[in-house]
Amino acid sequence: MSMISQEIALLPDDNGRLSNFCGQLDAHLRQIEARLQVEIANRGNQFKITGVDASVKAACAIMQKLFDSTEKELLTAETIHLAMQDASIDEILNEAQAEQPPTHVCIKTKCGLIKGRGANQQEYLRKIASHDINFGIGPAGTGKTFLAVACAIEALQTEKVRKIILVRPAVEAGEKLGFLPGDMAQKIDPYLRPLYDALYDMLGNERVEKMIDRGIIEVAPLAFMRGRTLNDAFIILDEAQNTTVEQIKMFLTRIGFGSTAVVTGDITQVDLPSEKMSGLRHVLEVLIDVEGISFTFFNNRDVIRHPLVQRIVTAYEAYDKKTKAE
Repeated sequence: MSMISQEIALLPDDNGRLSNFCGQLDAHLRQIEARLQVEIANRGNQFKITGVDASVKAACAIMQKLFDSTEKELLTAETIHLAMQDASIDEILNEAQAEQPPTHVCIKTKCGLIKGRGANQQEYLRKIASHDINFGIGPAGTGKTFLAVACAIEALQTEKVRKIILVRPAVEAGEKLGFLPGDMAQKIDPYLRPLYDALYDMLGNERVEKMIDRGIIEVAPLAFMRGRTLNDAFIILDEAQNTTVEQIKMFLTRIGFGSTAVVTGDITQVDLPSEKMSGLRHVLEVLIDVEGISFTFFNNRDVIRHPLVQRIVTAYEAYDKKTKAE
């Protein structure tokens, strides 16, 4: 591949904004270099980027976007990482081919505006808005549960639904429930903790507790869903890879009128006994072509946690492919 160089000037020539943009000891520039495989040299507000054509174009676009944001935002390693997720090389190349880029979905919550990072998350949000039953499948850290909770809160605040129901299968991940301290509610609580965390992030602890007390938000193990019909509710089934075939069928047939359901899970992390088939895997065989049901498949590029999480997911995917090939 031929190497090219491109020079850009970031305006206005403001020392404070340039310092924010470059980071301590140019850490932000080094982060962009490592991710996009380019070299960045600068003198003041003049930057020279060297690398393969697509990488240079991607770097220029990211740098301009990040510098524009320095007017109001203090850049961190996380914001640099997320900006590169949004403006990765593949997306920039595909953007030119798209006749009409899809509109971005934004969700307003107490903690601010929540937007999908990258094409997959945006598509996920659009599907949730337009389908009654939705599946979000992919590795840890891709925002499946967090975005679903955000959609649920927005639906409640705009009075599209009357309550939020958050559900998880209480499956032992290597430990037995009987050995945990406390009564049954206390034993199950740790399995529901990630759902509580997302709610607390968006609404605040005190408001969440009040809404739970009033029954507006219900957090329950999957077994408690049997025999119910759920109308005018936003229901999220998290960690669905740990449901059995019978359980997920039971859950999906609980959905009533005016309700939206989101089912999330990672089919590579099943904690069920080996003789039981994951209900989520079975769903992919049975419901994939059913009209009115949406599927969004996330991959390692959608991971928005620490950059190391993305590398770990990629390494496991590569190992699995190698093992299957052998």
